[in-house]
Amino acid sequence: MATNQGQPPRQRRGRLGLAKMAALILLSLIVLVGVAVFIIWLAIHPRRLVFTVGDAFIDHYNLTRDHLDARFDFSIRAYNPNRRMSVYYDDIHVTVEYDDQDLASSVADPFFLSHKNETKLHVVPQAQDVALARRVSRNLRLERTSGVVQIKVRLQAKVRFKVGIWKSRHRKLKVYCGPVLGLFSRARTFGTSDCDVEI
Repeated sequence: MATNQGQPPRQRRGRLGLAKMAALILLSLIVLVGVAVFIIWLAIHPRRLVFTVGDAFIDHYNLTRDHLDARFDFSIRAYNPNRRMSVYYDDIHVTVEYDDQDLASSVADPFFLSHKNETKLHVVPQAQDVALARRVSRNLRLERTSGVVQIKVRLQAKVRFKVGIWKSRHRKLKVYCGPVLGLFSRARTFGTSDCDVEI
């Protein structure tokens, strides 16, 4: 009759015990990290950053043979509603879009936004001899006759968060604002337009 040639029962039990202990330690570490992250989240209670676009004006406008020259002059308000978290804004790009076509872009200076604080970015993207799709050119001409053009504003930046002495790595921030009413007369105002924020 064949006998069991495997490991002795005591050795098998010892290896199973080590595996169970390693799994238990790993599970305990995961739980501790999860609890620590949850406690930090409760302490910081991060809130979404807030952006709005103020009055937008269009100057030096010229649309000839489906080529556009224009200057877009507007301000972007950035507000940090968090009580304990500050934000570094780096590598900031602002783009003006109309009818799914980019018209102009500019770069804004980096800035630091402390908690419960706000700042205003004054940006002036310029379109210089921008070739427009025929449909875009036609729609822009039609809207221009009313004295108001509906544009969209996009902002992209690299951001770092600061809590106490801790600073995060860079993350990409995307801000979408629209519709924003571009005015051809500074005698008119429309207030502000809210923005969607993605991080």
